[in-house]
Amino acid sequence: MFSDENVYNFIIFFIFLMALPTFILAQFFTSPYGKHHSSSSSGTTISPPIAWAFMESPTLWLTFLIFRFGKNYANPLAYLLISPFLFHYTNRTIIYPLRLYFGSKLNSKKSTSHFPLNIAVTAFIYNILNSYIQCRWVSHYANYESNEWFWVRFCGGLIVFGLGMVVNVWADGVLLGLKSQGGGYKIPRGGLFEYVSCPNYLGEIVEWLGWALMTWSWAGLAFFVYTCANLVPRAVSNHKWYVEKFGEDYPKNRKAVFPFLY
Repeated sequence: MFSDENVYNFIIFFIFLMALPTFILAQFFTSPYGKHHSSSSSGTTISPPIAWAFMESPTLWLTFLIFRFGKNYANPLAYLLISPFLFHYTNRTIIYPLRLYFGSKLNSKKSTSHFPLNIAVTAFIYNILNSYIQCRWVSHYANYESNEWFWVRFCGGLIVFGLGMVVNVWADGVLLGLKSQGGGYKIPRGGLFEYVSCPNYLGEIVEWLGWALMTWSWAGLAFFVYTCANLVPRAVSNHKWYVEKFGEDYPKNRKAVFPFLY
């Protein structure tokens, strides 16, 4: 009854199922971290670099732990396919927290911890579930021998993924650069920031669209759908925050996350 395949399919179904309530809830409640944190926010908080490293970590250690138990463990194509996933999360789990940490050191004003522990734990649990289904698809359930479209999907998806990651990392760099200057929040300028308030979220959405194309799986699609359900409302909240904070100084033609659209 509780076979690996049943567990795998249930987690995919669960992530699809949770996408809608996540999207709806995000219309009324914005997770209180980053620019949405306030002194009135209750609960235990931890250092943002530690929070990011902790909550993203299952994408690395769990993937490495279970990959060797898949039937495709000896197939070079499985290693090729999982590489973009690991590449993204090496940045998100190790490099990005280090950039946060050293960026804060450059700021003469000492920052205080303001990442809610309950949000970090929730994200940690989600990443366990999501990493499991992504890894199990690549290492076990994908059929590489009879997939004549593998290279077309992989190469096309990799291009999309790569473009998204470049945008994501670049936008993170711009925001971290502004934060390291101190003096409070500033209006980001240049590149895609001239078109949207959150190109970092746009980049991540594009990344996981590319991943869904590369894997051509329900697991990959579930990841993409949930990413949209989570990041699009937050991008809208960020956009509203910028408009309220900077008023007439904030560019009126900027959208929240999708250029010219939304």
